[in-house]
Amino acid sequence: MIIVTTNELPGYRIEHVFGECFGLTVRSRHIGSNIGAGLKSLAGGELKGITQLLHECRQEALSRLSEEAQGRGANAVVAFRFETTEYAGGGGVEVCAYGTAVGVRPVDGPHAAQQHAPQGQQFAPGQPAPQQ
Repeated sequence: MIIVTTNELPGYRIEHVFGECFGLTVRSRHIGSNIGAGLKSLAGGELKGITQLLHECRQEALSRLSEEAQGRGANAVVAFRFETTEYAGGGGVEVCAYGTAVGVRPVDGPHAAQQHAPQGQQFAPGQPAPQQ
């Protein structure tokens, strides 16, 4: 699954738009990180427990976004964004990953995608984009 923040994907042509898709997770902070964050806020510095929580939330939301897009038949997501919201007076966090699920095909043929794909991403040759 290719996921990009841009509206276009260099080296690919968008052949089908499946529409908006998202991945959502809501997590609460545990009592230890709440106490640690409170103490750390007095002294200053990084709140490592909160940083780890947000990192895990974003990874989970991104994974769910990818699953939803694949379930619709997409092989890419464009215009990808994260939205993060605090809830319960700062005791928890909601993270939403969203974008537009699309079907893309390499512009220069099936082997050209290997040259244009973002690092770690590959186009599956022979996988036709759905027709409208």
